[in-house]
Amino acid sequence: MKSRNPDNHEDSNMDRVLGVILGGGRGTRLYPLTKFRSKPAVPLAGKYRLIDIPISNCINSDIRRVYILTQFNSVSLHRHVTQTFHFDAFSRGFVDILAAQQTLTGELWYQGTADAVRQNLRYFQDGRTSHVLILSGDQLYQMDFRKLFDHHKETRSEMTIAALPVAREEAPRLGILKADADGRITEFFEKPKDPQVLDQLTVSPAAFRRMGVSAEGKTHLASMGIYLFDLDVLVNLLADASKTDFGKEIIPDAIKTTRVFAHVFDGYWEDIGTIESFHRANLEFASPNPKFDFFRLEEPIYTRSRFLPASRVISCVMKRALLADGCLVEDAQCENCVIGVRSVIKAGARIEDTVILGADFFQSESDKAQDERAGRPPIGIGRNVKIRRAIIDKNARIGDNVVIENARNLPHHDAPNYNIRDGIVIVPKNETIPAGTVI
Repeated sequence: MKSRNPDNHEDSNMDRVLGVILGGGRGTRLYPLTKFRSKPAVPLAGKYRLIDIPISNCINSDIRRVYILTQFNSVSLHRHVTQTFHFDAFSRGFVDILAAQQTLTGELWYQGTADAVRQNLRYFQDGRTSHVLILSGDQLYQMDFRKLFDHHKETRSEMTIAALPVAREEAPRLGILKADADGRITEFFEKPKDPQVLDQLTVSPAAFRRMGVSAEGKTHLASMGIYLFDLDVLVNLLADASKTDFGKEIIPDAIKTTRVFAHVFDGYWEDIGTIESFHRANLEFASPNPKFDFFRLEEPIYTRSRFLPASRVISCVMKRALLADGCLVEDAQCENCVIGVRSVIKAGARIEDTVILGADFFQSESDKAQDERAGRPPIGIGRNVKIRRAIIDKNARIGDNVVIENARNLPHHDAPNYNIRDGIVIVPKNETIPAGTVI
């Protein structure tokens, strides 16, 4: 991977900024998509993974030194990163994994977001780094971090928090801040639920106008989980090992002793933290004017090059469908769907409001024959299948004449070969739904 500005990027201001992406915890709210993978490794938009978003934002912002801190179910994430992000031989850029490890100074796994960064500080103090940009690995947005860095320098900030206008009903699930007229943060509460506290943190429409953002219907400023630190300040703030989380401990303490400013972002941002948000965000990609658009050529999203053939579609009806590479779809109807790499959909299938993550490999004819002898459906969607409002994970086998539509309207349910979360049916990775099953 080559720099967009090969003549000068090594000497740019951004060359001294180190990107650090938090690989996430257990991802329980995204289960069963996180049964075998970490949150940042969850597939997205047919051919990408969530981790591609922050890494691409870094590359597009001339940040070419990136560490990813991982802990849970990290094998597929490691594989994807090592197969995808390679800089040219004349660049000092890298995208490297820092996995949780036992050392002579510590034997514990990461105890929180701040502790994960603390345990790896020795890798950041390399003589080249003046600032550390901390990002989440499971958010959907496109941001030019150069603007964040310029604002950090202009305000003489020691820590800058990217902030987003949100409605009051969204505030209790986010970190909420309040800033003075200069943008300096004066108060911060992690996921406030007390109505009096929420009233105290309300931002007026006039204040939003002064910030230069359109915030109709918005009442609060929320942290996006994006933090830019002066390196020495970060080291000092993390000196107390008992403080393990940025939102709950580090930021509230920092605003008392440190120049902490807000950088207000006026674009699309989504925290992919639940099955419902994952399902909604993916289907949005298939809409005529998606809020997050992979077709923005000036801000490309990079992912692994798989060298797959073009998809083959025969006698199909597709409405608002996103179709990835290497798919075989015949005589099917797909409406409001995302169809991932190497998906096979057979004749008579009717699929609606569904995200299909695809497959990791093509099955050979001998593999299909072996499946038939064993009475097992091949990988993909079988004949005359009806699926509505579902997520079909990778390598799933859906037999002929299966119906998946949560007919009982269950909000939450666990079965041996499928799960229901937020009313959405999920067929986990590698699972089989036998022919004729009705869910």
